[in-house]
Amino acid sequence: MRHLMMSAATLALVTGAFGLPAGAAYAQSGTVEEVVVTGSRIRTSPLDQVQPVIQIGQDEVLKTGLSSTADILQRLPVAAGGLNSKFNNSGNFGNPPDGGGVGAGAAEIDLRYLGSRRVLVMVDGLRWVPGASASGVPGSVDLNTIPSASIARMEVLQEGASPIYGSDAIAGVVNIITKKSQDGFQASAQVGQYGEGDGFSKEVNLSWGASQDKTSIVVGGGYIKQDAVSSGDRSISQFPTPGATSCLGGGCSSGTLLGRFIIHDPNTNQDLDLTLKQALAVGARPTYTPASPTGAGSSFKNFATLDRFNFQPYNYIVSPSERTSLYGSVTHDFTDTLKLRVKASYVNRRSANQAAPLPLFVGPDAGNGNLLDQVAVDATNPYNPFGFTLQPGTYAFIGRRLIENGPRHYAQDVNTFNLTATLDGQFEVAGKTFFWDANAVWSRNHAEQTFTGNVNAQRVQQALGPAALCTGSCVPLNIFGGQGTITQAMLGYIAFTQQDVSEQELRDYTINVTGDLFDLPAGPVGVAAGYEHRENEGFFQPDAIVAAGLSSDIPAQPARGSIKVDELYTEVSVPLVRDVPLFHRLDASVAGRWFDYSTSGRDSTYKAGLAWRPTGDILFRASWGEGFRAPTIGELFGTASRFDQEVNDPCSNLATKSAAIRANCIARGVPASGSYSQLNPQVSVITSGNRALQPETSESWTYGFVWEPSALKNTSWSNGASMEIVYADITLDNAIQAQNGQTLLDRCAQTGDALSCATITRTASGAIAGISNPLINIGGVKTRAVDLNLNWRSPETSVGTFAVRSNSSFLLEYSEKVPTSTGLAEIKRQGTERGSPDQAYPKTKSTLAMDWDKGVWGATASARYLSSVKEVNAGDNKLAARTYFDAQLRYTPDYLEGFSFALGVNNLFDKDPPGCISCGLNNYDPNAYDAPGRYFYFRLSYKQ
Repeated sequence: MRHLMMSAATLALVTGAFGLPAGAAYAQSGTVEEVVVTGSRIRTSPLDQVQPVIQIGQDEVLKTGLSSTADILQRLPVAAGGLNSKFNNSGNFGNPPDGGGVGAGAAEIDLRYLGSRRVLVMVDGLRWVPGASASGVPGSVDLNTIPSASIARMEVLQEGASPIYGSDAIAGVVNIITKKSQDGFQASAQVGQYGEGDGFSKEVNLSWGASQDKTSIVVGGGYIKQDAVSSGDRSISQFPTPGATSCLGGGCSSGTLLGRFIIHDPNTNQDLDLTLKQALAVGARPTYTPASPTGAGSSFKNFATLDRFNFQPYNYIVSPSERTSLYGSVTHDFTDTLKLRVKASYVNRRSANQAAPLPLFVGPDAGNGNLLDQVAVDATNPYNPFGFTLQPGTYAFIGRRLIENGPRHYAQDVNTFNLTATLDGQFEVAGKTFFWDANAVWSRNHAEQTFTGNVNAQRVQQALGPAALCTGSCVPLNIFGGQGTITQAMLGYIAFTQQDVSEQELRDYTINVTGDLFDLPAGPVGVAAGYEHRENEGFFQPDAIVAAGLSSDIPAQPARGSIKVDELYTEVSVPLVRDVPLFHRLDASVAGRWFDYSTSGRDSTYKAGLAWRPTGDILFRASWGEGFRAPTIGELFGTASRFDQEVNDPCSNLATKSAAIRANCIARGVPASGSYSQLNPQVSVITSGNRALQPETSESWTYGFVWEPSALKNTSWSNGASMEIVYADITLDNAIQAQNGQTLLDRCAQTGDALSCATITRTASGAIAGISNPLINIGGVKTRAVDLNLNWRSPETSVGTFAVRSNSSFLLEYSEKVPTSTGLAEIKRQGTERGSPDQAYPKTKSTLAMDWDKGVWGATASARYLSSVKEVNAGDNKLAARTYFDAQLRYTPDYLEGFSFALGVNNLFDKDPPGCISCGLNNYDPNAYDAPGRYFYFRLSYKQ
């Protein structure tokens, strides 16, 4: 451990993050009034904060040049990523296996790789409504729904806190503190774009505040627009495999412009895999010569790898979005001991995702999981060139890219409303002052998504069926003539615009009281207690055609549910020793929470902690806690949908595999001849919620050391410094998640595990028809990490003032336990890249920010480091370590009072992310790495 700590300190000094431990931040600001700080409900001085909290103030935010709250939080090394603008997953991969839908356009925060659902996001210590993106009912908060202009600072608790705050606070807590008062007018405007000339963004934030007598008011608004960056405009994402220059690199699609036709000719008993030699004229039917299917007189040739379709250029590597927000806060002091604060906010988000034109796959091996797998192409279809009906036994698969119907485009329109009222005051009992607050929160997220580029499977079936039955408005469909031969009349019959809707509503009522019960020789015994009643309702309503099972894209069914909970909690802090040798302070704390869920029943969680200050400069702390997370609406009530996971089928091309794999695959229906070869990298994984899910529980141990040496205050070279080390150990039981589809395939093929094999369905040819993978309570997750936070600030010198802010996180262990037929199997993730769905687990993440200020000038230089990882599903391909450098120059001229200017660049040296073979889209992991390109920005600010 000693070697680890020395290495950690050395690395952080050269690589480390922005953000201060909360106590250090308050010490710098000089604020010492007793308040409720994140991590405890008991009022205390921020200088006595013992919880591991990182605070990010507005000054630190402005120095990043980032517009998104999620992007700022995701830079913390303790963060593991989460949804952001670099995700473009809508039609590309269907709905992820968590019951929450795609979350297109949303932004989330994941701490300690435990998932955003296990991070509690609060605003001013109160819960925020979960997200909605019109593709499911997620259990995570969309940070884009919180107005940026309202934020004063952000606090990140680096330990679980379920006994203090309730469900979801397993990995940690993010508490966003909004502006309560402001004097005058403030404004900022920022523009930026990538060095390649794309991805232009602009942001404007305005706010005004005033106080008079007993009333304070703050109002504001913001506008953010981010333009798209096309995948085709970055070298890493031009083809489905990183570094590829053609489809020979692998990963391209069978859904081609000229069509792919895998048939069995009953007249010649030939198995054929064909494509057109070239596109035909509109209305022409290809020539098929049974005796010589690929001869000179035939329109067909054998299908080859170069005939596959490169879908990558149609995708976004940065998705476009536009957000408009309004915010208002009014605080009124009725008396010196009674105060009311009312807040209201509104955010509108318009975002989009895009995928290549729909690949129309029909036939038994199509793997859609819908009606298209049963479509027969009748012999009387006027464009069928083969002279016989294509049905099971005569064909396995036809793939035709519907280029004429344009890209699949998903546009989200999300409206978020929030109204909060807080009444707080104080009273005295037996000479002791107690503080109370009562809060009411109402919030609603309503999302609508418009999807163009889809087709009606039932109409496709009719248009490909017997000509005699294609009457009325039906137009026979030509999928045999190649690009340009599907006419507008054909599309007019089969195409439709899909309209999906989702919504979540939160009603939350809380009352809290805190104060000192009585005095001990070492100080007062503090207590906090409270009650909470919370109601969460949500629904997802897909388009009627989709709900009827007639979509050619991702299947979905309506989902609706509600959760009600009543909770009681109490927290006690006990001073044990004070002001004796080696015991400047020794304090203990305990907390418990009791809850009753309408869906998960009754339970309780407890927490205990000890904080020892041998001197005023040094703090040792230790805490133990239980965590709890109730299944969300999407996890409980989510209906079956499809996740198109990119996998490598171990049963493909059996002749090249080991004897054990061959035997296990043959036993599961793969032809012993070795004729089966995987058609497409994406495989349908059918996911769904599960009403039998049990709550997740956790046990966590956190140890910390904080050193704020007084010897480094007010010296000739130092005006304050701090070092914080945090060791976190979290064991999560009954973890709610779906198993990884690739893991199920590998375990079935390699070991013949009955439970894994039972999830996989194959067609007669051996192709994967689908993997059934509903949410379950898997064995569990264990994670251990060490965090190191360093801060230093110089006094004012002749050359200016300097400051260093640093955070590092070292992942010691991350392991998942998943069920098999013989027990639980452990999967170690630390130091690896999981691949689709993307998640890197680097052993080291570190950032460093160095500030310089002198007079009207200022500058910040920062570095962000991620250690290398190995792709476990790509032959341990190494993703090399990455270090990103950022820089900013600031100018606050004396002759323009209140104005300031900033010019900056992120990813100064234009470092591309490492290519990832198994990642789902764009060939890199957007959780971990920057989008390719050097990003420049300019900001103008004004403060009255």
